Amino acid sequence: MANEAMSSNNKIGSNLKKLRAQKGYSLERVARLAELSLNTVVRLESGVNKNPTIKTLTKIARTLDMSVDDLIK
Repeated sequence: MANEAMSSNNKIGSNLKKLRAQKGYSLERVARLAELSLNTVVRLESGVNKNPTIKTLTKIARTLDMSVDDLIK
């Protein structure tokens, strides 16, 4: 179960990085537009944050003009 959670989190991080790059957004821009700290976005993208809240994921998804489902699949 722990490996599944880690795998899912790494997937979120890699999706975030890919989708952010497609938009041409820096980590700083995503953080600012999503009203999150830069540290929060960096930790999520790098996979350090193992348990992002739905609120955090929703803010990032809205910033990238997508659904949370798009971010986590």
